Amino acid sequence: MGKLVVDLSRYAGAVPDYQGSVQELYQLGENPEWMLCRTTPGGSVFDVGTIFSIPQSDVCRTAIRHKIYSLLGSAAEWQAIEGQILEQYSSDSEYLEFLSQGILEEFKTRGAATHHLGMLDKDSGELYSGEFPPGPSQYVIVKKYQVIKPERVSFLSRRLWDYSGYSGRDGYVIPLENIVRFGVTPGSSIYKKYLRLGDRDKKAYLDELGLKDQLAPWTMFPAPIVDFTTKYEPEDRSLSLQEAFYISGCGGEMFKDIIRMSALGSLLVSRFFAQLGLLLWDLKWEIARDGDRLVFVDTIDTDSIRVTSRVEYRDRPYFVNFNKQSMRDYYKILHPQWFEAVQSAKAEADKSGRSFLDHLGEGQDKGYYPRTPEVDPDFTAIQEDKFGALLKFLAGVAGAAGTVEALAGIGAREIKYYEANGALEEFAKINGVV
Repeated sequence: MGKLVVDLSRYAGAVPDYQGSVQELYQLGENPEWMLCRTTPGGSVFDVGTIFSIPQSDVCRTAIRHKIYSLLGSAAEWQAIEGQILEQYSSDSEYLEFLSQGILEEFKTRGAATHHLGMLDKDSGELYSGEFPPGPSQYVIVKKYQVIKPERVSFLSRRLWDYSGYSGRDGYVIPLENIVRFGVTPGSSIYKKYLRLGDRDKKAYLDELGLKDQLAPWTMFPAPIVDFTTKYEPEDRSLSLQEAFYISGCGGEMFKDIIRMSALGSLLVSRFFAQLGLLLWDLKWEIARDGDRLVFVDTIDTDSIRVTSRVEYRDRPYFVNFNKQSMRDYYKILHPQWFEAVQSAKAEADKSGRSFLDHLGEGQDKGYYPRTPEVDPDFTAIQEDKFGALLKFLAGVAGAAGTVEALAGIGAREIKYYEANGALEEFAKINGVV
């Protein structure tokens, strides 16, 4: 049987079957169990929809996705990682035992199960699995899994969600965002929540996360932790372990495998970025249930991970983001009034039960919320160069050492940009190392 070839001209300008903020999905008529995914160059922050676009980001993010999924499916990669795990957590026998149980042996034998089938060549439309096509494209093909959304239940003025429909089901995407954290950054949701708590509640929260030390920005944990938010509610909602267990619709052993699988996959991703001098802080996984197996699904790229480089500038160290956090920081630092308007609209939505986008739009129309600002082309060019450097490495055009040097130089340019715009101190408050 020859390789699959897709006529990509059929999808140029076609209406997608599903339109996300950063990707489009199309049904493949000849293969109803598969879907064609097209990554777009647009970007979304603060849940406001696509509000900026970065050239090269679409192909680069697709290439990162293809590379990581190829590594996840490689038994040889997992065999190599086992030694790293044994060495890295040799002093924590309990955590090491947890990671080593069950699915790691399976991964070493046949790789992890994923929904990823491969990337299409931009010219020929030919599908490449486990290797890069001569012409990397925006397109990948994935196996389709059912999305079941919870039912909304109203109780007086309260809103509840009914997840009972997942019990006993199979072949579905588990309705959890599985967040793995290697450490704490100032933008971490757990750090923001931690700051709002009193001393007694802080201790309880640390216990819930499985941590002993107080949270401080730009510090690493002894071992990665896994926490959860909802996936299909209008806004992500932080969950306790008990809530996540219930919502998953899985039994106890499978739920522990969700945690174990998320942590192991993250160690693989951390290993990949470390060769480029980039430090992984956190990332999100989505996992589907397929019989008695768990499957990595959805995209994994710089929209769902947080990686940084450490850059020395004027005798001070900074962390520069090579992910969507750089755009979040841009809006917060250089357009603070708009950022505050978004937060205000979300607060209004919590009270009204309506979408915060409705509140934001109404406020903008009436003039008491500022319009969504356009991104400075100079800042966009810096972000484009980040993606360009990563893409050269992924395509085999540049080596690891040259890419490390290139990324450090781009990071320094981003710091200089804030200095030139009189905002270096604001940037330092978020990304400077004390």
